[in-house]
Amino acid sequence: MPVIQSEIDVQGADFARNREAMLAAIASFREIEQRCLDKAQEAKAKFDKRGQLLPRERLSLLLDPGSPFLELASLAGYRLHDDKDGTQAGGGIIAGIGYIAGVRCLISASNSAIKGGTISPAGLKKTLRLQQIAMENKLPLVALTESGGANLNYAAEIFVEGARGFANQARMSAMGLPQVTVVHGSSTAGGAYQPGLSDYVVVVRGKAKLFLAGPPLLKAATGEIASDEQLGGAEMHAQVAGTAEYLAENDADGLRIAREILAMLPWNAQLPARPQKTWREPLYPIDELLGVVPFDAKKPYDVREVIARLADGSEFLDFKIEFDNQTVCGHLRIEGQPCGLIGNNGPITPQGAAKAAQFIQLCEQSNTPLLFLHNTTGFMVGTESEQQGVIKHGSKMIQAVANATVPKLTLVVGGSYGAGNYAMCGRGLDPRFIFAWPNSKTAVMGGAQAGKVLRIVTEDKQRKEGKEADPKMLDMLESATAQKLDSQSTALYGTANLWDDGLIDPRDTRKLLGYLLDICAEAAMRPLKPTTFGVARF
Repeated sequence: MPVIQSEIDVQGADFARNREAMLAAIASFREIEQRCLDKAQEAKAKFDKRGQLLPRERLSLLLDPGSPFLELASLAGYRLHDDKDGTQAGGGIIAGIGYIAGVRCLISASNSAIKGGTISPAGLKKTLRLQQIAMENKLPLVALTESGGANLNYAAEIFVEGARGFANQARMSAMGLPQVTVVHGSSTAGGAYQPGLSDYVVVVRGKAKLFLAGPPLLKAATGEIASDEQLGGAEMHAQVAGTAEYLAENDADGLRIAREILAMLPWNAQLPARPQKTWREPLYPIDELLGVVPFDAKKPYDVREVIARLADGSEFLDFKIEFDNQTVCGHLRIEGQPCGLIGNNGPITPQGAAKAAQFIQLCEQSNTPLLFLHNTTGFMVGTESEQQGVIKHGSKMIQAVANATVPKLTLVVGGSYGAGNYAMCGRGLDPRFIFAWPNSKTAVMGGAQAGKVLRIVTEDKQRKEGKEADPKMLDMLESATAQKLDSQSTALYGTANLWDDGLIDPRDTRKLLGYLLDICAEAAMRPLKPTTFGVARF
């Protein structure tokens, strides 16, 4: 297979500037993540006094030692809703994909160290996304629960859509995806249905509490007086109500039981034998990805320079290389896994859209996963482009992306603007996974461009009405529009709103993609034993 020969001067001034800017962006989002960890750590003394483990300590005990763990949407809800200073990002949930007793699972842990693990609108959105990932990739779901339920300040934003989470749980059970919940503390009202809809429930003696209405609400509603233990304690649910299958003595014991449940299921035994994969590392160091993509979005670069640092042996079979170089398509392998890639060297032209649509269909035919590397201003505009049928060809590309059934992985390495975001399988086109570099930007258009558009539209409107627009007013409108769009296009803004599954250090890109491709390959081979209604307690 052809090998990409890098033409970047890694000792040059441009590379150095790009590298320093990228390192600063990485440091910025890592610092935010650390502040969130520090905020949760402040509750350690309180948890210790109660004889409990912090949520991340629970997660650490649950996972196989030394195994990989891919955290998802760690900054969901950053500075949204009541996260005033950015220390409460994550939506009240710590989540990711990792190994428990050798079984790859999706794990969701209530972050009860912050605001009692209450769920914000971002937390609900994150929960639904986690469930989608579990279903698409046939992953068992393990939940470590201790939550005050919905944040009542945002009850109206959570209540109706919250039912979708319960419906997903029922459907996962019917699909044949095991759900294990360890209840570490209080789980009230809607939160009680989460373990109730799980297949296996472990409750911690003296700590777990599950009830639809707690003692205060019960007294207010009916006049009945009952203690926490009588109404919804762990022993009552394990011995009387039958809601729980296992009674644990403490947090660590509950996690041990969860691990034993996963170990006893013949989950991996049902997989066909998978061939051992070998591969060669890229010819160029992964660290060079720090300086490959220009931090100035107006500067061109060749996406093959990124590919050269991701592909096994830096090998890449370019598809229709001389037909259109703005949209790059071709085949490669990442950690031994075959993959079709679509990347951007600029706007998507009519020819580039037709080329990509054909390539996507070929990958669908050969059952080859697709990887999209975003760095585009969108579709080419102008009289020539319109006359060449950019709408027609762009629509074909979007149709191909939307209807392709092979796994689609998306990585935003630069700009992702306008309908180019759609054509390159942005969030709205349902990629299997989507991650972003911290320098990336996603928006309908650039801020300066949007400001000029609104200025021109306003001037034209005033002129048609026989008025003369005030230049100061137009300047203010243009500036305010530009500032608003720029502030809403950053990587942090996008990840806070779950436009992606998380921000990553570019140096982790190859390792991440190899892990994701392996998840997709395993899911494709995994047989499930579906039922009509899932497993219910009687």
